[in-house]
Amino acid sequence: MNDKTRLRSELRRRRKALSPADRARAERAVLSRLRPLLQRGRRIGVYLAMGSELDLRGVLALMQQRGTQALAPMVPRRGRRLRFAALPIRHGCRDTVSARALDAVLVPLVGFDAHCGRLGQGGGYYDTSFAFRRYTSRPRLIGVAFECQRLAVVPMAPHDRRLDAVLTELGWYGRKPVRL
Repeated sequence: MNDKTRLRSELRRRRKALSPADRARAERAVLSRLRPLLQRGRRIGVYLAMGSELDLRGVLALMQQRGTQALAPMVPRRGRRLRFAALPIRHGCRDTVSARALDAVLVPLVGFDAHCGRLGQGGGYYDTSFAFRRYTSRPRLIGVAFECQRLAVVPMAPHDRRLDAVLTELGWYGRKPVRL
């Protein structure tokens, strides 16, 4: 088992150990800090929480109220480049946009460090989909996590993409202030 695999197991264990009350407090704190970024007319990539990931339902509800377009990643049948589809998808419509069309992306992660290094699930979808970010600052990549997922240092390979910022219940890491 390699270092990243061991780290993922440990971080998932930490995340699962959070009490329902601690999870709810953290999700409210993240929503409060994201509120200023969720503006009408913005196109923001989101994730639908799986397992013990930080749940974005409150964020999605606020986006809907404010007229911010929420787009969820669609895992491709072939290749590793994600496309993003509007939520909700009406009548089975699967119109998608590329990652380049987004203003920001709320990125799921397993672990992170204070320099916005990201440890993902290990599939490489986000790193591949946002490889073009070497040449541009758009879309903004914002990791969303619980503080218990923070590491001293995330082991990074040359193809791994750093995030612009990470948001936890305790606040922001990375570029401040975060702007879209």
